[in-house]
Amino acid sequence: MKKLSEILESKRIITGVVASDGGSGFIKFPLWQGTVVWSTGAGWDHVSVSPSRKRDLPTWDDMCKLKDIFFYEDEAVIQVHPPKDQYVNNVDNCLHLWRCTYKEMVLPPSVLVGIREGQTPEEVREEIKAAYEMAGEKY
Repeated sequence: MKKLSEILESKRIITGVVASDGGSGFIKFPLWQGTVVWSTGAGWDHVSVSPSRKRDLPTWDDMCKLKDIFFYEDEAVIQVHPPKDQYVNNVDNCLHLWRCTYKEMVLPPSVLVGIREGQTPEEVREEIKAAYEMAGEKY
């Protein structure tokens, strides 16, 4: 997670409360505005965003911009869909970004999502093969 000074460079955030482990404030996007809360602790960096109007919901692009504000380019963050018995919904339309700080997160190989720009067919085949091997499966 970025340092507070780097986070505030975005000019989208008006800080409210800042503490040693995070903060909260007001965030503005072109089509909506709302509350943002961020923290680090217990092995996780966390950012949540809640639009002021409950009919609004951040888009994928909004969440990518939020990721860019709070995290470095080389940091992977996730949105989680836990088992149903672990659901928590204290605030309507609140979305979260998470980053594990005590070990590298496992991510699906990008080739399982699609082909990156400029990738050759041979590179794609090699990545698919490597993905199967990593999972202990035959290709």
